[in-house]
Amino acid sequence: MKKLIYAALAALLFVGLQSCQQTTPKRLYMWLDCEANFERLSTPDSIDYYMGRIKELGFTDVVADVKSIMGEVLYKSDIAPYMGEWHGTVRPLEYDMLAEVEAACRRHGLGCYASLNVFCGGHNFVKRGIIYNEHPEWQSIGWWHNQLLPVNEMDFNYNGMVNPANPEVREYQLAILEEFAHKYPTIDGIIFDRVRYDDIWADFSDLSLNDFAKYAGLEKAPKPEEIFSWYQDEKGKWRHKPEEHFLLWMEYRASVIKSFVEEAHARLKAINPDLILGDYTGAWYPTYYYVGVNWASEKYNPAEEFEWASENYHKTGYADLLDVYMTGLYYTPITKAEVDSDFPDIGQRMEAGMDAEARNYWYCVEGAAELAQKITCGVVPVVGSIYVEQYQGDQERFGRAVTQAIESSSGGMMLFDLCHIVSHNWWDTLKEAIARAK
Repeated sequence: MKKLIYAALAALLFVGLQSCQQTTPKRLYMWLDCEANFERLSTPDSIDYYMGRIKELGFTDVVADVKSIMGEVLYKSDIAPYMGEWHGTVRPLEYDMLAEVEAACRRHGLGCYASLNVFCGGHNFVKRGIIYNEHPEWQSIGWWHNQLLPVNEMDFNYNGMVNPANPEVREYQLAILEEFAHKYPTIDGIIFDRVRYDDIWADFSDLSLNDFAKYAGLEKAPKPEEIFSWYQDEKGKWRHKPEEHFLLWMEYRASVIKSFVEEAHARLKAINPDLILGDYTGAWYPTYYYVGVNWASEKYNPAEEFEWASENYHKTGYADLLDVYMTGLYYTPITKAEVDSDFPDIGQRMEAGMDAEARNYWYCVEGAAELAQKITCGVVPVVGSIYVEQYQGDQERFGRAVTQAIESSSGGMMLFDLCHIVSHNWWDTLKEAIARAK
């Protein structure tokens, strides 16, 4: 009798071990950029057509961008301005693009997520957005080449962001997220985008400097040049030099971002406990402190590897608060072997916080995915993200990048963006790359 019982227990244990070893299937997300797809997603028929094509490629989910970098939204809101026109295409206030996208996703068996640009307030190239209209006082103040400049005067920088440390800004953005969660209760999840500072030079407003003084226990707010100074090297290129308060300033900014993610997580889960919360950032962690973000797990301590991280910097990590994390593998080199061979960065896209001179194994699709999984410590699925336009003119390399992202990332792959697949007509290449992934 005992033998039968032991045999039964052994069988149950074996089944249990098998189930523990089973991994969650990787997800494939297609991103739908707000501005780039404005005309394309302005009719229900067009939406249904593209959702069908996305499904045929093998994608499992769609991420529809519904809050632009201008701070305008694609749905009727009592808080944020409505984006009813872009490049001559007009949408009436009653047109609910996301409702149409979600309905088409359900018909085609796709998951449906929404992305919202959080600390964004303007498009500097077209001089449009809430920092130009409703709230110019919220815009970020930059410490740029040893002078203070409001972000809407930085014509070289298309993205006009607001100050994440401003209590009014934070409450405004949280209210938008809460309103959205109430308005779309059946959406699968929300992906945060641009929950960050603009770059190393932001934000140096009096508000931020005084807030930092409280955080650091200083008697008075430091001057910007006491945090870091600018100088020109022998080639005339502007560079920043850390000063007395640099390390604690980096920690402070990351703490500002983490506290916002904590508050957003608490408020959104209170509305809908089943809502999947995700975040998109760039994968270049060794220089991502430039934008004030620590997307690692609290379990990872960057101070052991990087000189820009303070002893307590690891406490600002927020990966533990996420249900899914999307990381931008925006590199022309695909494999670590190509980094070793000094592969030229033809077509390399430079993003906020990215420094090509800091290049190492993480400076490729394969290596960056590995690093992301290392520093998130397994607390969240990592979705490697590919920027299609990175490979303009090299269709074969694009396909290999997609395959590598899927194979190297624990949570699957996100593709940015549908508009580029359409413009390059790379449907077949994309389908083959997905099918090739192991």
